[in-house]
Amino acid sequence: MEQLLKQIEDYKKEIESMTPGDAASLEAYRIKFLGTKGIVKSLFAEIKNVQNEMKKEIGQVLNDFKQFAESKYEYWKAATGASQPSAINKFDPSLPGDPLPSGTRHPISLVSNQIVHIFGRLGFSVAEGPEIEDDWHNFTPLNLPADHPARDMQDTFYIHKNPDWLLRTHTSSVQARVMEKQKPPIRIICPGRVYRNETISARAHCFFHQTEGLYVDEKVSFADLKQTLYFFVREMFGQDAKIRFRPSYFPFTEPSAEMDINCRICGGSGCNVCKHTGWVEILGSGMVHPKMLENFGIDSNKYTGFAFGMGIERICQLKYRINDLRLYSQNDLRFLKQFIAAV
Repeated sequence: MEQLLKQIEDYKKEIESMTPGDAASLEAYRIKFLGTKGIVKSLFAEIKNVQNEMKKEIGQVLNDFKQFAESKYEYWKAATGASQPSAINKFDPSLPGDPLPSGTRHPISLVSNQIVHIFGRLGFSVAEGPEIEDDWHNFTPLNLPADHPARDMQDTFYIHKNPDWLLRTHTSSVQARVMEKQKPPIRIICPGRVYRNETISARAHCFFHQTEGLYVDEKVSFADLKQTLYFFVREMFGQDAKIRFRPSYFPFTEPSAEMDINCRICGGSGCNVCKHTGWVEILGSGMVHPKMLENFGIDSNKYTGFAFGMGIERICQLKYRINDLRLYSQNDLRFLKQFIAAV
């Protein structure tokens, strides 16, 4: 203990004799006495060598020395800072201000708005509905009764405490709500977020966005459906876009078809996105099933209609050549800033 006290007195005399006059010498003082490997730390480490009955007393001495060293540092720091020119005096009002970064819409919003605009020119109005939906509107009137095997095609998030409620698996539930309240003619598109219990990867996510369309009126034909979708694709991807229809199956349309376009990423030569076929499926479509019309009290002998649905992420992927669906929800500014020019 006597040796420790003598060391402290010697260090105090050394500090008293110092007069740091600039930032460099002040930093040297801080490192020597107050740094992580400085003198104060090393003195506190010596407490383990002091007898137990003396540790409280020596601890008080060390605390006093630490406060002494810190107070000297703060005093010299303030004095050194006072001798430097004020930052206010460096301000030049003639210089231009710092530019503020420009914001942008999310690529999903950009594409969704463009889809709404294109179909708006054809007379389609926007319809919206709840994301938490009941089982009836999401499945049953769309020709999907409780025992229908097509329900297994969609891995659904059910509300645990009430399985009659779920996170909607498609925006077709919005079509159901519109047909429930409105009689033909009906011409709507239904953009929105949907949810499915899928493993998250570069090609799939547990939530994504859809735009579905519905047109019900007298004498609506499959030719009307094809011309509507031809117009959409060429407005979205350009007049050089190639299109093909393939027969498919959907429980709420008959006949049904999927529509492909030539891959916009490889130009049709073949890549991982198009699985080296040169074609990418972008939407499903078909003539509204007569039974679905009858479920809403619409005379299927008088009225016909067509419906279609597309994933906005897929359209966005082809338009902006994005190869990973997870990028849309990661909020990475490096990714989002690329779309400033697209606003």
